[in-house]
Amino acid sequence: MKLSDRKKKILQLVVDDYISTAQPVSSKVITENYMKDISSATVRSELAGLEEMGYLIQPHTSSGRIPSVEAYKLYVTELMDKSKLSGKELSVIKNAFKSHADNLEAVVKGAVKVISDLTDYTSVGYASRSENDVILKIGIFRHKDNQALLLIVTENTLMKDKYIAIPEEMTDRQIVEASEMLSKILVGKRFCDVKEASVKITEEFNGYREIFDSVMDAIEDYIENEKPNVILEGESKILANPEYSDSEKVKNFLSVVSSKDKLASLLSEGNDDIEINIKVGGEDGENLKDCSLVTATFSANGEKIGTYGVIGPLRMDYQKVVSVLEGVGKILEDMLSK
Repeated sequence: MKLSDRKKKILQLVVDDYISTAQPVSSKVITENYMKDISSATVRSELAGLEEMGYLIQPHTSSGRIPSVEAYKLYVTELMDKSKLSGKELSVIKNAFKSHADNLEAVVKGAVKVISDLTDYTSVGYASRSENDVILKIGIFRHKDNQALLLIVTENTLMKDKYIAIPEEMTDRQIVEASEMLSKILVGKRFCDVKEASVKITEEFNGYREIFDSVMDAIEDYIENEKPNVILEGESKILANPEYSDSEKVKNFLSVVSSKDKLASLLSEGNDDIEINIKVGGEDGENLKDCSLVTATFSANGEKIGTYGVIGPLRMDYQKVVSVLEGVGKILEDMLSK
């Protein structure tokens, strides 16, 4: 059934008030604080209708009503008013990135930290790995007789903790020569262009082919298979919300935020065509039960380079969260594009 304009307005008021107070909202609260020109009886009738339609829940017969998951979904898609960040909040965001503009992972850490600070919720984020990332430096360093550490510095990140196989008989000098040859051929190239360099490397590498194959395998694994490094900030902030006095809700929340795999999966499920993606509790089966996730992707020069967001209670201040994510996104993209 389609909601009348009055029902939509009353539902919006209930959600706004409940987000602010965490207390069930009665008809008296609505008429005294928001709609003084409408009788309490009329509001009670509208609240009862919204309850029948599944948008409101009455915890106790004598109490007011609280929003259902369906109410929050309608709220974020149709009813929520836009809010703007203050000049002070925008300054806080800009200052968070001043000393990190040359390192993407540090930029994401700064974004996650400032989002948590401004929203007072748990925030998450990760930097994407892109085939278009350009190699700036590459080096091979002996670790064991038959193993070497591969380090690659790109425009956006540092590829580290990658170990490759090397022939045991290789001398330290030969490893240095192989590293220099790799630098000569691969520096300045995008990851997606590295395979095209294989013909040239076949001609120049001669006895170092095994190292080259190991480097190619490591790069391919890095781009295609390695999970992103998920950054988390403010895990304990969820406990400040009264509904999380329930130990089961706390356990569910901790089961999500304590698993980097779950977080990476949740963050990667967003639609890249949507600037802000909101998942209200229950949309993700058990993972987000009693929680909501608001995420955004950010890009530079048309290339997606990361995702960040907020995990919080159903009674999240969606207006505030969306405005912060949009503010961070605009400042990030302006900075990274330059």
